[in-house]
Amino acid sequence: MAQHNELGKAGEIAAIEYLKAKAYRIRHVNWRWGPLELDIIAETSDELVFVEVKTRSGHWDSPEYAVNHAKIRHIISAADSYIKYFNVDLPARFDIISIIGNGQNYEIEHIEDAFYPPIHTYRR
Repeated sequence: MAQHNELGKAGEIAAIEYLKAKAYRIRHVNWRWGPLELDIIAETSDELVFVEVKTRSGHWDSPEYAVNHAKIRHIISAADSYIKYFNVDLPARFDIISIIGNGQNYEIEHIEDAFYPPIHTYRR
């Protein structure tokens, strides 16, 4: 496995542990719908939370800046498919967990409501 894939996997594990410690229930990890993927789908007592995890080894840029408009459109499409497929009847929220570090030392920033679905998400 490439080093960046290993770093990403370690970041997802750290994000899952972080969310569990905050009493989130993890529904799915790396859920796929065709070419689309959701990193983590979690649940609080009253919300469905779609979490995009971005991990970097150094401080040269903030990982959350990698979530651009195209990525947001993909996440929204995948989330819509998830909600329909599982017939979920909860309000949804989109978070980003930004992780910087190597090995066992991570800085984790949880950005709740990181973005909202754009009005023109789908192309006609």
